Amino acid sequence: MTFDELLGALLGAGLEALAGFDREAALRAGLNPTQVRAWERVHRAYYGSTNAPAQQARARDEAFESGKSLDQLAYIESRIAHVPDQRVRRELRLELLRVPGNFDALKRRAADIVPAPEPKAPTDSLRTSKPVMGKSSLHLRADDDVIADMVAAARAKLSPDAPESPQMAANLIAAFYEGGVTRSVPRPIVGVPLPDFVRVLEHQGDETIFGLDNGTTMTGAQLLPLLLGDTVEFALFHPQSGPVNLYRGSRHANAKQRDLARMTNPVCPFPGCGRGAIHCEAHHVTAWKHGGKTNLNNLVPLCRYHNRVNDDDRQRRKRGHIEIIGGRGIWVSPHDIPAENPYHPYGMMQLLFDD
Repeated sequence: MTFDELLGALLGAGLEALAGFDREAALRAGLNPTQVRAWERVHRAYYGSTNAPAQQARARDEAFESGKSLDQLAYIESRIAHVPDQRVRRELRLELLRVPGNFDALKRRAADIVPAPEPKAPTDSLRTSKPVMGKSSLHLRADDDVIADMVAAARAKLSPDAPESPQMAANLIAAFYEGGVTRSVPRPIVGVPLPDFVRVLEHQGDETIFGLDNGTTMTGAQLLPLLLGDTVEFALFHPQSGPVNLYRGSRHANAKQRDLARMTNPVCPFPGCGRGAIHCEAHHVTAWKHGGKTNLNNLVPLCRYHNRVNDDDRQRRKRGHIEIIGGRGIWVSPHDIPAENPYHPYGMMQLLFDD
């Protein structure tokens, strides 16, 4: 295909190309997820469920008649997405569909008629990054005077002979622990396959990586000094026997069930989620309300958010659901496509059985 042919194909693809839009098929084909989300918004606007079918049909007719490209249609949806009133949003969509000319003309008209979004007041928040080579990042948003106090504490007694940033980090970490905050609360658990445990004891597993249920890892060399202390707990898994499967008639998992479930999935298994299982809730794969039992082959740790949006009712097929596949929790898309969370590949079933 020549560039002219490619350009013709792109310009010739209008709204009708999205009539049978399939998000999962687009992602499987390797398309950019940002592009897929943009097409999904367009499909929802022109073909999705609505309480104003006549106005939706009118918008479709305008889109067909104007010959707007998919990029132009996606731009229109991105510009009006923040408008809270659906009626106003529909009117703006029609007005922009009627704009003749190229993309620049559309952008100029949108700047004239689309109201600016209301600024949202920032809220206090804390986010952490995925660990890289034993280091994680922490982003904290709080009142400016609080941040100013923290920066002042971090900058105390800085040496002019060394870079500021590492010193500030060390000062803030020291202030954190000296203020009475204990390490690792609640106490994390490290999952150890029995054969690897033996190698560590024999000083032959220094480079072996083990996963903790707070989303971090440690090497055999780091593990060995902790065996006689109480900083972490250990959950041993036999390659054949695995953990003991405890059955329970109560809806709520007991401590041992939660511990073993956390070691099977050290982080929430929804793809891309990095919330450590130590901070997750015990999720029933077959919902308790549907007769699901509280035992290890029905328990998976999910973060609070994903536990709420999981499709407990398999007929709903909106956000996907969790199944236990190969002994560990795996997210399954609304189109029944399993997808593992690659964030923290140190669950016990992976360490024992994956190549």
